[in-house]
This record gives sequence, structure tokens and C-alpha cells, in this order.
Amino acid sequence: MVLMTGAMSACSTTTTERLALPPLQTVESVDLSRYAGTWFEIASYPQRFQEGCTGTTATYKLRDDGEVDVINRCRQGSLDGEGDSVKGRARVVDPSTNAKLEVTFFWPFWGDYWIIDLGEDYEFAVVGHPGRDYLWILSRTPTLDESVYREIVDRLQAQGYPPERLKKTLQPSPAPRSGGTRE
Repeated sequence: MVLMTGAMSACSTTTTERLALPPLQTVESVDLSRYAGTWFEIASYPQRFQEGCTGTTATYKLRDDGEVDVINRCRQGSLDGEGDSVKGRARVVDPSTNAKLEVTFFWPFWGDYWIIDLGEDYEFAVVGHPGRDYLWILSRTPTLDESVYREIVDRLQAQGYPPERLKKTLQPSPAPRSGGTRE
């Protein structure tokens, strides 16, 4: 999740070169109409611009001009805390895949937003940055099965992301299923 991605892009090349990392691989293709909607942040690399955030979500809406409206929301301090939000927009950088985008929350500054892992049914997504400085694991639901999470983390480690930097994001518990149990 990206509350202020614009200022972060300046470090990408130097960080990658300094760490001698191979180029970051994105997914083969992204259907932006399927990607649109609300995502819950499951885990991320902590960032100053997200300090104190819980219940973090990102909502994407396709625009008529081909860009994407972005609204990032969170609660400060606890799930009952004061709400905070920021609006931005994203644009596709690589139309052959739609997996490389840039996002801005403070024009004229744009930051890389690369989709580097994606569930077959768009049930989860992972957003990264070429310098490996930023990372967000997103889900369509407030929780993600732990085995799926571990598989994602393993793939991220293979791409040069240190897993020890990941911090899980507090999200509300899913609502109980209706219908109860039979006696």
C-alpha cells in the first residue's frame, strides 16, 4: 500500500545496483478491470508515511482516460482509531503487461508500482519496487491463509526481498458466516 509513493522512486536504481540484485520480475500480465476494487494490506515493509496505520486498504477505480484513481485508507493507532486517507492516481508504464505502473499522490512526483505476484483469481497481489525498498502484500479479504502467505514470502525472498523486514498489518476480523451450526 502506498500512501506517499511519489518521493520513493529516486532510490530505486542506486539501491538495486548497491545490492547487486537482478532486475525485479513482474507478473506476465494484469487485467486492470479485475485488479480494480478494494484490497486489504496483509503485510508490508514499514514506511514512515504509514506509521501507526492499521486496517489499511487501497481502492483502485479505472478512469475513462486509462489511468486509475487510487484511495488509500487506514486507521491511526487501532482499528477504532481516527480514519486517514489519501487520494492519488496511477498510470500504466508498460502497456504490454499492465504490471508496471507509476503512482502519484503529490504531483509532479511519481513512484514505481510494480505488480510482482498475483493470485490466479486475483485473490491476492504483491506490489513491489525495483529497488526492493518498498513492498506490500494485499488480499481481497482482511485475512490471507497462512500457507498462501508463506508461499508468497518464499517467492519474494527468491526475488531479493529480505523476509525479516515484513510486518503484518492489523486488520478487522472477518465477519462470522451466517447460518450457524446444526445440532
